[in-house]
Amino acid sequence: MSSTSTILVLLIAALLHCHIGITKAQLDIGVNYGMDGDDLPSPATVVQLFKNYSIGKMRLLEPNNDVLEALEDSNIDVTIGIKNEDLPSIASSPQAAGVWFNEHVQPFIPLMNFQYITAGNEVVPGDLAKHVLPAMQNIQNVINSYNYTGLRVTTAVEIAALEGFDPPSKGASAQNARADMVGIINFLSNTSSPLLVNVYPYFKFASDPDHVRLDYAQFTATSPIVQDGNFSYYNMLDAIVDAFYWAMEKEGVSSVDAVVSESGWPSAGDGLWTTPLLAQTYNQNFLKKFIARQATPKRPDHYLEGFIYGMFNENKKPAGVDQHWGLFNSDGTPVYPVFTKV
Repeated sequence: MSSTSTILVLLIAALLHCHIGITKAQLDIGVNYGMDGDDLPSPATVVQLFKNYSIGKMRLLEPNNDVLEALEDSNIDVTIGIKNEDLPSIASSPQAAGVWFNEHVQPFIPLMNFQYITAGNEVVPGDLAKHVLPAMQNIQNVINSYNYTGLRVTTAVEIAALEGFDPPSKGASAQNARADMVGIINFLSNTSSPLLVNVYPYFKFASDPDHVRLDYAQFTATSPIVQDGNFSYYNMLDAIVDAFYWAMEKEGVSSVDAVVSESGWPSAGDGLWTTPLLAQTYNQNFLKKFIARQATPKRPDHYLEGFIYGMFNENKKPAGVDQHWGLFNSDGTPVYPVFTKV
C-alpha cells in the first residue's frame, strides 16, 4: 500500500472513530432521580438506564450511598442535596458538616464526577431559611480543607423567592425571602457558583388556563408572547429565569448564573392538562432547548444547564399530579418518548 493510501485509510479510521464518539456521547442534560416510590428499580439498574439513554447528569435531592456506589466510574455528573431537615445541624456545627461530607461525598470523589452540593431544596422563608447560608459556608470550608476544585456549593430555590416575573424586568426578591437571599447570592458570587432554580410553568398555567397561554408554557409559541423592552419571550421558562437574573442584579449581584434544577410536566393526575402528550411535548422541547445550549434573552451568551423532574413516577407521593412527573415507569420503559435509547 502506498504512503498516500495509508494516510487516507488512517484518516477515514480517525473520522469513523470521532463519529462513533459523537453518537455515544452523553447528552448535556440532567434528570432528577427521585426515590419516593416502593416499586422503583435498583440503583444499579437506574444508573444503567441513564447510560442507555445517554443522560449525562443526575440530581439527587438527598444522599443515598447505594446510588453513589452504583455511580462509580459511570461518567455521569452528580448533584447531591443536603436534606432540609439536616440544615440546622450542618449550619450550626462545622464538625457536623465534616461528618456529612466525609460520609456522602469524600469516599466517592476519586471515582465520581460531583458537580454541585445543594444546601436544601425550596426552603421556604422562615426559621429554616436562616440555616441555608451558614450550612453552605460550613460545607464550603470542608471542601477548601481538602483543596478540592470544581465542586460547587449552592442551594435550590423556587419562584416563591421572587416578587413578580411578568415581565421579567419586574423580578425582585420577595420581601419575606430577601434577607436570606442577599447573603446566599453574595456567597455564590464569591465562590463562582450558580443559583439553582426550580421552574415549573405547568403550575402557572394550570392555576389560570384562561389567561396563561399553553403555547407559552410549553415552548411551542411561534411569536413573542411577552415583550420586555428589547427582550422577546416565546416561553415562560426563559421569563422566570431572567426574572431571577433581574432580582439578583437589583441586589448588586450580576456574576451568578442560574441552573434550572427542576422542570417538567405531569402526565396524569389533574384531568385535561395532565396528559402523556402534553408532558411529552414539554419535556421534548425542554430537552431540545438545553442540548442546543439556548440560553435566555437577557443572558444569551451564558451557559444554561437544565434538569428534568423526574426519572420515575413515584407512588409514595401524595395522590394527584405529584405521582406523575416521571419519564420512565418502574420497569424502565418510557411513560412517553423523550430520550433515544443508544
